[in-house]
Amino acid sequence: PNTNKPLHLGHIRNNLLGYSVAQILKANGNKVIKVNLVNDRGIHICKSMLAWKLYGGGETPASSRMKGDHLVGKYYVEFAKHYKAQIKELVAAGQSEEEAKKNAPIMRQAQEWLRRWEAKDPEIYSLWETMNGWVYEGFDVTYKALGVDFDKVYYESQTYLLGKSLVEEGLARGIFFRKEDGSVWIDLTADGLDQKLLLRGDGTSVYMTQDLGTAFRRFEENRLDEMIYVVGNEQNYHFQVLKLILKKLGYDEWSDHIYHLSYGMVELPEGKMKSREGTVVDADDLIADMVSTAREMSDELGKLDGCTAQEADAIASMVGLGALKYFILKVDPKKTMLFDPRESIDFNGNTGPFIQYTHARIRSILRKAEEAGIDFRTRDEAAALLPEEIELIKALTEYPATVQAAAANFAPSIVGAYAYELAKSFNGYYHDHSILKEECTATRDMRLRLAEQVARTIRLAMALLGIDVPERM
Repeated sequence: PNTNKPLHLGHIRNNLLGYSVAQILKANGNKVIKVNLVNDRGIHICKSMLAWKLYGGGETPASSRMKGDHLVGKYYVEFAKHYKAQIKELVAAGQSEEEAKKNAPIMRQAQEWLRRWEAKDPEIYSLWETMNGWVYEGFDVTYKALGVDFDKVYYESQTYLLGKSLVEEGLARGIFFRKEDGSVWIDLTADGLDQKLLLRGDGTSVYMTQDLGTAFRRFEENRLDEMIYVVGNEQNYHFQVLKLILKKLGYDEWSDHIYHLSYGMVELPEGKMKSREGTVVDADDLIADMVSTAREMSDELGKLDGCTAQEADAIASMVGLGALKYFILKVDPKKTMLFDPRESIDFNGNTGPFIQYTHARIRSILRKAEEAGIDFRTRDEAAALLPEEIELIKALTEYPATVQAAAANFAPSIVGAYAYELAKSFNGYYHDHSILKEECTATRDMRLRLAEQVARTIRLAMALLGIDVPERM
């Protein structure tokens, strides 16, 4: 994430995908370090800071009662508004649009602020620390609500100097070249790519500069076998270039072990999101809406009957987040997806709530068995199996191979599809065959044990997607 705006729906896909892949890799016996890589420096951050300084009137999260990341994001949009107005004025005065974009006073000032930040200007640096602090507090609230966490955080402000030193090294060795304006580039045309900027003419770094430094530090500090970047497909070219530059610098021993887990964009029925125009789907708003919609739909369908207010709140939160996570993770990561909140909370069909409800339904059957004093776990008489029961048992035995396939392909969607098919098969079976009212004791006990294993496997599979399942509904 950039520290100039709150997290949005695209970040949600990023975080859910990364978290789930980490859980799946751990389940396959790997040691996984979950890292958050924060872009906390650069021109975007300077835009928010400058707009706050010019138009903020000293506003703070405390004075505005606004989450810190939302407050900073508000000034990012404010910058864009004034920038557009200035471009319009300059074009009206006779400049071309390209010239106007470069000459707009507010943009020139933002670029000056970036230079001052890199020079550690006390005034700029202090404001940067304050506003970033507001953003981190806001991010932490969102991550907690989303149920994701990190083992390590890397800040680009701490790796861009290392990146610059790698660029200087490459320049000295003739791998890179300097243009007349002082900017540093690499020519990759012989590799079928183009020329890539590594340092601007004023000496400030770009994304590639800091990514070189970050990749170097991550391998150096952690001695990794593999490094998986979970980043949207708009950056496919960027990662192709990153690996190639590292290879040319002589780090091919580990640069070949960088893997870009590229995912498609999340779109809405009304189209793409743009944060500078303030048209993004805010992560906090979406999470709150999902939970409130889950509460409303669960109430309507009688799923919360007999629950205390506290239980109903917990279930609504579990179902709302389960719906969001499952809807996003059931799609192949590479595909662009269309997100429809109401469709995701449907209790029928291929949704998180359908699988959650199946788990709750089985747990209810098992509770009733225990209340009736049925000791189905220790009695193990032979019972004849129906074809549907044999199919369910086969499905249960396929769980380990499913988790292995999901790890090999970095694809939570494989686990999601498995959990849905298992839940669907059990529901069909339960619709046609009695469990508690079965007259043959051996058959009843076998069916209870089978149901218990289905619930357990659903719970394990959903946990790999970061989804909790309720005990009752």
